[in-house]
Amino acid sequence: MPDSHSSPDRYKRLTIPGLLFTLGIIFGDIGTSPLYVMRAIVGNGAIRGEVILGSVSLIIWTLTLQTSIKYVLLALRADNRGEGGIFSLFTLVRRQRRGLIYLAMIGGSAVLAEGMLTPPITVASAVEGLYCLDFLQGVSLPTVWITIGIITALFLIQQFGTGRTARYFGPVMLLWFLMLGTLGVLQLIHFPSVLRAFNPLLGINMLLHQPGALVLLGTVFLCTTGAEALYADLGYCGRKNIQVTWILVKTTLILNYLGQAAWCMQHEGEVLSGQNANPFFDIMPEWFLPVGIALAVVAAVVASQGIISGTFTLVSEAIRLGLLPKMTVVFPAKLKGQLYVPTVSWLLLGGCIFVTLYFRQSIAMEAAYGVSVTITMLMTTILLANYFELRRKSPWLIFGFLIFYLGLELDFLLANLLKIGQGGILTLLFATVLFGLMYVWLRAKTIKSRLAQTVELSDYLDQLITLGNDKAQPRYATNLVFLSETAGLNQLEEKILYSILQTQPKRADNYWFVHIEVTDEPYTMEYEAHTIAPDDVYKINFRLGFRVEQRMNLFLKKVVRELIESDEVHIETRYHIERDAIPTGDFKFVIVQEFLSHENDLPFSEKIIMGIYLAVKSVTASPKNWFGLDTDSVEIEKVPLVLHPAKNFRLKRLGK
Repeated sequence: MPDSHSSPDRYKRLTIPGLLFTLGIIFGDIGTSPLYVMRAIVGNGAIRGEVILGSVSLIIWTLTLQTSIKYVLLALRADNRGEGGIFSLFTLVRRQRRGLIYLAMIGGSAVLAEGMLTPPITVASAVEGLYCLDFLQGVSLPTVWITIGIITALFLIQQFGTGRTARYFGPVMLLWFLMLGTLGVLQLIHFPSVLRAFNPLLGINMLLHQPGALVLLGTVFLCTTGAEALYADLGYCGRKNIQVTWILVKTTLILNYLGQAAWCMQHEGEVLSGQNANPFFDIMPEWFLPVGIALAVVAAVVASQGIISGTFTLVSEAIRLGLLPKMTVVFPAKLKGQLYVPTVSWLLLGGCIFVTLYFRQSIAMEAAYGVSVTITMLMTTILLANYFELRRKSPWLIFGFLIFYLGLELDFLLANLLKIGQGGILTLLFATVLFGLMYVWLRAKTIKSRLAQTVELSDYLDQLITLGNDKAQPRYATNLVFLSETAGLNQLEEKILYSILQTQPKRADNYWFVHIEVTDEPYTMEYEAHTIAPDDVYKINFRLGFRVEQRMNLFLKKVVRELIESDEVHIETRYHIERDAIPTGDFKFVIVQEFLSHENDLPFSEKIIMGIYLAVKSVTASPKNWFGLDTDSVEIEKVPLVLHPAKNFRLKRLGK
């Protein structure tokens, strides 16, 4: 993860440090799936050889078709200046296909909802390995509270950043994957015939003839749930590092699944039950169990950290694309991608604790896991097909890609929907709430843009100049700054002029109207400066990437200094303590917040949407935090939002 003020650096180049870093950041989720997948396949019934071989065959080909081909080979090429994920993918097609925003919203909501399940199931699966230790047999362990304690500690350290500890993730995950592969090989030596699972016909035959095979397909899908996160984390490490590292990751994963299958085949007909029944730990030599369990817990923590960081990034992108309310985003480390969203962190922690307490055991969580990720993968498939079409790829290849992967993922979705009654409804409920919030935010912006009142700045220019030169009025600020939602040079919201001229005349030497455009590229940092009235009124249009922290206090001061240097602005100030020789004077930012006026006569549905929009907006982050403004330089004003004033009414005059 490069410095936040530099271009992508060494971790995106194909180097040994880059490969090691990729192991620690990208593959935690998919790399810890052997902890619970085979155990879920075995269940509590007798081990059946044909089911084990068929399931492992499906795992091998799912990792090949879904992860290797769709994501590692194809999706990673659909990058937005090196950034991946469903929102980045949408920005690549939104200019030509704006309606696809709803697919991005569905996919993004589903990924965020699944983020509440990944840490509990991963950490709980590792912690429950303690039951396999002989000296703890028969002891009632508080695994639920151990899991909650680990997850809570993990969330609490997010505010400090993980820059210093991230360097250790790679070596830890390298040990983890080497352990997976080694344990698998040791079991294969005893039962090499399990290698028949590479034949895809074994998996197909099981699906066609085994009762309950569709439910097993939903369990098999858990082996690839980390593929979407892999794509979303593209910006951290670069495509080449991910593709090369995936060779090791896939090899060791398949070896471990084969090793677990070999162990199961040697115990065919036996019934695995109890809290210590997990083929993942059963294939470990008894002397190695303490080390294996400890490494599993550490790997689970690293995997959970990756999910949490990915969630913060996804939320940040959604905010900057205007799909979620503006919340405080903190950058606790000097690493690009290292960010912390306090509101999301607390909500996610609450969700993880609830999931842990509700299900209590990881085997129960498996039923709820996978539903949302399948939906996200479907949305990604459709967006990818549109991206390939816009890049003028062969229509036959696009059609083949779309039909094959829609068919495959719809099968997975159907299999996962069978688990709805066992807990899958939770993630769908979380995803529905998140999608509803995104929909409200999008609709509210549409309603405001359709009905909000804007005025011609030129009609009020004389009044602004006169006010700025009126010595009878106390000077409000040297530089008075308003954030405007309109990009046009002569367009301005009426509420801004209402604040300057009507509520309390605000005299300033210079009036700055600042508009921020969030670009489709992630790290754009550009601006346009327009002089409306020399030494009186200016319009600044910033173009900032959807991953750029909007530090407007810093950015605007730099712009003003550059304009002074180029003799486009003249600021007279006799006293200043700035270190450079270019005094800019004081800055006062006025943020105008709306409340829904009783004068509105909106349709009922729009009134509900605007009510929710303004209610949520009032409890999310303070605008001064969002725009990186210092507290002493900001004033927040409340103005009535009149979108559609009531007109069709009559008043009868009495007494005349």
